[in-house]
Amino acid sequence: MIRIALLTVLFVVSTMARGQDVPTPEGPMTMERMAGIIAALDPDVSQRGPTFEFTIQDIPIIVIADPRADRMRAMVPIRSADALEQAELLRLMQANFDSALDARYAVAQGRLWGVFIHPLSPLERDQLISGLAQTVSVALTYGQSYSGGASVFGGGDSSGIYQKLLEELQKRGEEL
Repeated sequence: MIRIALLTVLFVVSTMARGQDVPTPEGPMTMERMAGIIAALDPDVSQRGPTFEFTIQDIPIIVIADPRADRMRAMVPIRSADALEQAELLRLMQANFDSALDARYAVAQGRLWGVFIHPLSPLERDQLISGLAQTVSVALTYGQSYSGGASVFGGGDSSGIYQKLLEELQKRGEEL
């Protein structure tokens, strides 16, 4: 057991000595960090308390965070839920299983939404950016492939849309 621990320490030290990067944790996501990340994605972001309103690819996004509950939620309005038929609801649930990824379709307050929900403190910058890209993607692909992006559990055809958006958002967020 001691030998394994010693080998692990030697590996880490030798990796550092060769100048290779060892991933370091980002630390807990805070409202201030989240505000900075979102502002890098859309400098015209509007913040009121724990709520951020901004736009990505002409899609309005609302992010609400609650540090006390350690939760955050990104929401994109898609359409009225009043006329959703059973077949459409079934398709949305199928997409939640295999193609929406970390984003989800949800119904609340008479609307169909794309949502990304995550614990706040362990959320990393790239997870936030990816979750936002996926949420925008489920809105953009609604009625077509119902996809959150590139990786699709069970197949899908909208990986190009998601990948391009993700790369663009990551490029904007690189400066953080």
